[in-house]
Amino acid sequence: MTNVASVKRRYLALWFPFLPADRLRIEQAKHHERPHDTASGPPCVLVSTVRGALRLGAVDAAAQALGLTPGMTLADARAVQPDLVVADMNEAADRHCLQRLARRCIAWSPLVAPAPPDGIVLDIAGVEHLFGGEGGLIAQIEEAMISIGMAVRLAPATTPEAAQALARHARLPIEDEREAIHALPIAALGLEEASGTALRRAGLKTIGNVATRSSAAIAARFGMEAVIALRRLLGEERAPIEPLMSSAPLHFERRFAEPIALQATIAACFGDLLHEAARVLEERDLGGRRFALTLFRSDGALHRLDIETGRPTRDIALVLRLFDERIAALADPLDPGFGYDRITLFLSVTEPLIAHQPDFDNESSAEEKLVELINRLSTRLGPKNLVRLIPQSSHLPEQAQLALPAIELRAPAPWPAPTKGEPPMRPLFLFDPPQPVEVIAEVPDGPPHRFRWRRKLHEVRFYEGPERIASQWWRRKGGEQPGQGGLTRDYYRVEDVRGRRYWIFRHGLYHERPDPRQGPKWYMHGLFA
Repeated sequence: MTNVASVKRRYLALWFPFLPADRLRIEQAKHHERPHDTASGPPCVLVSTVRGALRLGAVDAAAQALGLTPGMTLADARAVQPDLVVADMNEAADRHCLQRLARRCIAWSPLVAPAPPDGIVLDIAGVEHLFGGEGGLIAQIEEAMISIGMAVRLAPATTPEAAQALARHARLPIEDEREAIHALPIAALGLEEASGTALRRAGLKTIGNVATRSSAAIAARFGMEAVIALRRLLGEERAPIEPLMSSAPLHFERRFAEPIALQATIAACFGDLLHEAARVLEERDLGGRRFALTLFRSDGALHRLDIETGRPTRDIALVLRLFDERIAALADPLDPGFGYDRITLFLSVTEPLIAHQPDFDNESSAEEKLVELINRLSTRLGPKNLVRLIPQSSHLPEQAQLALPAIELRAPAPWPAPTKGEPPMRPLFLFDPPQPVEVIAEVPDGPPHRFRWRRKLHEVRFYEGPERIASQWWRRKGGEQPGQGGLTRDYYRVEDVRGRRYWIFRHGLYHERPDPRQGPKWYMHGLFA
């Protein structure tokens, strides 16, 4: 009999060096947009705002070949290659893409763990023979990933850390694992930048250089994290991976020999199903977020009721109240007919339930009351009919917030606090799109004195501005419509003689227009309360 502890573990690491760019290209093809051609098209970079400057967050293979690397400013990148395709970074979409790729890898191993931001680790011990050996498994996975448009590097090793390091830094294929690990650069340890710089300044440029030093000396000078990372890389210390578990949704059912039609009997059965679900959720330290109750009538008709909560819960009373709200919102009341012969409760989404410390007076906090209100209104009106504005990192006013279903938001980002005592910089109401107005203003770029909007003439008594907002110059310029063109906007907060306040802007300066004699266009963008 083979000792289980003596079985040699083998791990396979997948590294997607251009995951954001590949994900963007796949999404463009999926939505029938013109995908970016990495072979013949211009290089593609994805940018994000870092300390007020646009910097490269990810690049594709063509951009990397030109020497463009993440961390560069977009201005420096354009100096190297003016003809760049630029898109915004979307870390949430990248995480979702990595999760989908990890679930796809379950076809080759039951133990799969994502290694964010751009890696996956598979435990392949005992499964490689199903695919013609380790080489056949690697070839099959590589072919599958390339077929969907993902560039990938794969490397096997005896530890997950070593497999990831080899996939990212080693020259493939690997003939001698130990020799390849010792030749890896210091960056393979995955330490912070300051620790890696300190190791290189000490003359330790490879893993082999560090391995020749004693653990005590490394810990004393560079910290215990360096020792742990080295031991795991060399296989002297093991850390199990956290596999991506694809647990089946919870399903509870009651069947009846004789159909039931009384409201009290149906409610009692539903309560039993909820208690059974709560016990299972408690055993697994989970809470439900989506509940589906289906009532099967004896004549073949069925009634399905769905509710969703903003947070995971196993509070039976809360779920019952939400189902009551759902039933009350139905256009047609439930008709049991000749009775129901089967009732099912289906929990399609469950999440870990975080313990909560109640107040000393055992009253709910304001945040809990808000979540409960969102649950009730979303159940009564529909999840898509109750939205919450979330701030976005954009200097354009119409793109500075995003309306998302309130029930799907876990922890909304806080809005920037206004300066105390100062009037609001942005109006509460924005027009989409901005409405054109006729303005009489000083030339060439002076403030408005009089404007006509909706056939009414308004005399300006006070104004404040301009607040100049430049266009997104890094994007391809479009037409002359507000928010689409490459023209500058000058915003003014104005008050007319009746005390009404407006937010208007001049779209384009005189020197920006092809024919300066035509003058710029003005638009009404918002109303102040």
